Amino acid sequence: MLKKIIGQAEEAFISLLLVSMTLLVFVEVVARFGFNTGIHWSQELTLILAGWFVLFGASYGVKVGAHIGVDVFVKLLPKKAYRALTLLAIVLCLVYCGLFLAGSWVYVSKMYKIGIELEDIPLPRWMPMTILLIGLVLLVIRFLQLGWKVITGEADGFHMADEAKESLELAKELQESDDAGELYSTNKGSK
Repeated sequence: MLKKIIGQAEEAFISLLLVSMTLLVFVEVVARFGFNTGIHWSQELTLILAGWFVLFGASYGVKVGAHIGVDVFVKLLPKKAYRALTLLAIVLCLVYCGLFLAGSWVYVSKMYKIGIELEDIPLPRWMPMTILLIGLVLLVIRFLQLGWKVITGEADGFHMADEAKESLELAKELQESDDAGELYSTNKGSK
């Protein structure tokens, strides 16, 4: 139950970021082109919201398998080799996240010590930049969860989005609906 609540909160937060960013840009465009004015802080806030959306959404993408990957050749390997390469990829992802996490910690702590504010919003720069730490920690957690699933046999790989497969399925559905439409018009015309 807690897992479901956390998942729903994650989705709600990502949705809130996207909706907020979209509405802010819409209001800014209407104000600028409709009333020849603008909101001076909207661009900075939009960039912050976009950063939060991307970095928070990256971990969610790992969770649900929404990232795109090219794994055609890896899938041809035997199951044990495929799982071993997946674990190696997860370790490399963890190293990558660790490097960026260390760099982010240095950056955010320096921004905190210096006390620089954002350009247009009276807020210390380190506050919105904490998403660097939050997003990377969430990514580490997701990769550790995926690694555990691979080790325990619950998953074989990343289960990334297979756009080629999805496109072929969509094309097949379209073809079937076109064939059904032609059959309907043929039957209707013969009456």
